[in-house]
Amino acid sequence: MMTGFRLNLSPLKEPLGFIKLVEWLTAIFAFGSCSGFSGKNIISLFCGDGRNDTLDANFHYPFRLSAVPLIEGNATLCNQSATTTHMVGDSASSVEFFVGVAIVCFLYSMVALLVYLGYMHVYKDSDFGPIFDFLLTAILVFLWLVCSSAWAKGLQNMKDATDTEGISNTLAVCRGANVTCEVTEFASMRPLNISVVFGYLNMLVWAGNAWFVYKETRWHSQKFSTQPGPGRQQVPAPI
Repeated sequence: MMTGFRLNLSPLKEPLGFIKLVEWLTAIFAFGSCSGFSGKNIISLFCGDGRNDTLDANFHYPFRLSAVPLIEGNATLCNQSATTTHMVGDSASSVEFFVGVAIVCFLYSMVALLVYLGYMHVYKDSDFGPIFDFLLTAILVFLWLVCSSAWAKGLQNMKDATDTEGISNTLAVCRGANVTCEVTEFASMRPLNISVVFGYLNMLVWAGNAWFVYKETRWHSQKFSTQPGPGRQQVPAPI
């Protein structure tokens, strides 16, 4: 059996190779749209005496909001003393899990494309390659479902923590008499929303790819080889 590299681009014209290229691209969009994100919300404090104060809430990947200070040190806001106060919430575990799965899929897609384009003769000459490919693809479908759902929940928690109600519950000065707190400028969460969409899109793409990989395994070939042909009739056993 020849195991040398043989460049053949024809798999890209078939669903098996073309979908793997799509998976490589969608994985890039998934982790690229959230891993470099940074945003800032501006919080306005409307004091009862007509004065206004402002605070900045800066947050970025991996969104450990509990480490983001709203007030550093001792400060005076609306004629009230305030101490160091941090935001509430931590979405780091969910977004890092999401990015980790996306990077694994990105790397695996590149390796699989290399095998399809250069070692397809080896891939199809053994049972190990297609079966390993199918099992890993099925596992990654499940991981995309879990990590996308977890990140969607973490993103919603982050939105709740950085909106007007969440900030008002965090800042003690906002609960004072004649003081109203409001987030007057919001960071655009569009890239993060897009990352969630690409997460579920990746799940669907990998699920579709699982079928085409399954067709390369001996399980699929054995299933059809055992079925009788359309013109074949069963002969009754002699009595």
